[in-house]
Amino acid sequence: MSGITRHATDEPGPAKPAGTRSRQRIIDHGEVFTPPGLVNDMLDLVAHECERIDSRFLEPACGDGNFLAEVLRRKLRTADKNQPCNRARWERDAILCLCSLYGIDLLPDNVAACRERLLGIVDEAHAARFKEPLPEPARTAAGAILSTNIIHGDALSLQRADGQPIVFPEWSAINGMMLKRRDYTFRELLGHAEMKSTPLFSDLGHDVFVPQPVADYPACHYLNVAEAKGERR
Repeated sequence: MSGITRHATDEPGPAKPAGTRSRQRIIDHGEVFTPPGLVNDMLDLVAHECERIDSRFLEPACGDGNFLAEVLRRKLRTADKNQPCNRARWERDAILCLCSLYGIDLLPDNVAACRERLLGIVDEAHAARFKEPLPEPARTAAGAILSTNIIHGDALSLQRADGQPIVFPEWSAINGMMLKRRDYTFRELLGHAEMKSTPLFSDLGHDVFVPQPVADYPACHYLNVAEAKGERR
């Protein structure tokens, strides 16, 4: 990515000898690994937001997920506090944690690793809390959410790797166990963020500019998000 330094999200492990992957990727892509200690120091600056299950985070150069992974761990600790014994509600809260995390990366192996890593963190947290693996329906729902939230693309061009616009879903919890999904282009969301900093308001004090979804999905049970069909606009 020209013009910026990309911060990848994990230090090379045993399968990736130190210097082997990072040196070539620094040359090819400007990929720089962020130490876990620095990740935690940065997230401590917004600790309250990290503990909110519904607080949304976007990492535009997510690598294999160091920042998103630590945010997820902090959110899951909130789920542990809120739902220490109710597995169904803990599972719902864990799904909502994943719904709030978004990432973009240029490299397909990073995208795959990030999705796998975040799913693994939920699986491990469930096993630690309830002494058994994450049930398959919840695993399927989590995988579907991660496939839409962690994108192979370029945050600078606002395009996916296939040349299509980057689109992110907004997941909203309704009626306890239900989820509502609306899709927005990344460009539209960035435009809304810019408009919010300008004095363009209605007489009632509301923002004049409201982002328009490109797809709208009917509300469904959180375990059924993989089967939900949306209506394009």
